Amino acid sequence: MAIPDTEVERQIQQMIQFIDHEADEKEVEILAKADEEFNIEKGRLVEQEKQKIRAFYEKKEKNAELQKKIQLSNLQNQARLKLLKQREDHLDEVVVNTTEKLRAMTNDIGKYQNMLQGLITQGLCQLLEPNVLIRCRQKDLQLVKDVLDKAMKQYTDLSKLDVNIKVDEQKFLASDIAGGVQLSARDGKLLVSNTLEARLDQIVKQKIPEIRTMLYGHNPNRRFFD
Repeated sequence: MAIPDTEVERQIQQMIQFIDHEADEKEVEILAKADEEFNIEKGRLVEQEKQKIRAFYEKKEKNAELQKKIQLSNLQNQARLKLLKQREDHLDEVVVNTTEKLRAMTNDIGKYQNMLQGLITQGLCQLLEPNVLIRCRQKDLQLVKDVLDKAMKQYTDLSKLDVNIKVDEQKFLASDIAGGVQLSARDGKLLVSNTLEARLDQIVKQKIPEIRTMLYGHNPNRRFFD
């Protein structure tokens, strides 16, 4: 039996309604999924940008901290160098003042002669040579000659050795030095400088740690001592 046209029409409408409903649900599902994916992607991008911003400012902060440390280190080094320079200048001043005091001591002929005798004897003991040439300031020539025999005897008593000494009367030590003598042997191949400046320089080098401690106190950072 044939289906009435009205029934066919009704069934067609039902199918259309079903398809529309399915389409609506699918549209809602697609839109919901799209919104979800959009929100996820938006959140990822936002977090990514946040991380970039955090990384940028962390790097900037680290650079600022590093620059601060470098500047502080530079200031500390400058202050340390300035202090060291002041101390070295002070030590130089002490040496200059001591040299002037030694220069003044040469005005006391008695004391200076004893000093010359000791300097000559010490130089002879360092050389231990049979023939020695002595140089001095021109103004000290006679003083050296006057103490020569005593110095030779003292050397012989100490070393049990004889020595022939010649005083150079042609070439003299510089007139502006504080005093003292210079001894040489073997045509100048062996040389002992016993000028007052040379002896003071030697003493300063040997005693510099003690001098620094005396002037500036003990240094807690010093690990080694001369």
